[in-house]
Amino acid sequence: MKALFLNCSLKGGDTTSHTEGLINDIILHFDALGVDTEVVRVVDYNVAFGVTEDEGDGDEWPSIFEKVKAADILVIGTPLWLGEKSSVATQVIERLYGGSSLTNEEGQAIYYNKVGGVVVTGNEDGAKHACASILYGLSHIGFTVPPNVDTYWVGEAGPGDSYIDAGRDNAFTKSHGKTMAYNLYHFAKQLKETPIPVEGNTME
Repeated sequence: MKALFLNCSLKGGDTTSHTEGLINDIILHFDALGVDTEVVRVVDYNVAFGVTEDEGDGDEWPSIFEKVKAADILVIGTPLWLGEKSSVATQVIERLYGGSSLTNEEGQAIYYNKVGGVVVTGNEDGAKHACASILYGLSHIGFTVPPNVDTYWVGEAGPGDSYIDAGRDNAFTKSHGKTMAYNLYHFAKQLKETPIPVEGNTME
C-alpha cells in the first residue's frame, strides 16, 4: 500500500512547515499499518500553471503525477491564508484535474480505486472550508473520499503559535488524525481487493 502526501506549504523544503509537522503525525499511523509513505513539498518543484498532465517547457509536475498514479492514498496538506487553502493547493487541484481525462486499464477515470484525504494547519478560521473544497475536488475527479478523512489544527483565533510551536498535542487533532489514517487505509485496502465495478462508469 502506498500513500503520497502533497504538502502545499508556501515554504521551501529547508524551512519548517507546520503542515508537514501534522503530516508526519499522520505518517506514524501509516507506519504502524505498513503503508509505504512519501511526502512531496510541491514548491520545491517547478510546477507550471495549467490544466493538463504536462505543460512542457521545464514543467516538473509530470514527475509528481507519476507518484500520484502509483499511490493508493493521496493526502493534500495545506496551510490557511486569509481563511483559504494555499495557492499551491489550488494549483495542485488544477493539475490533478488536468489528468482526469486519462483512464485506467478498465477504461475508468485514472483516479478510480484511489482514496483521498486532507490536512490543514493555520492560526485562523477556514479549516472546514478548505477541507470541503479539497475533498470535493478529489471526489469530482474520481477519488473515493471515505468518512472523516480530514484533520486540522488552527489554534486560537488571531496571531499566535502554529502547530509545531504549540506542542503538537491537541486531543481533537490527534484523534481525527488517527481516524483519518485508518479510514484511508481500510478503504484503500477494500478498493484494492474489490475495485469499483466497471459497469456504468467508464470514460467512453
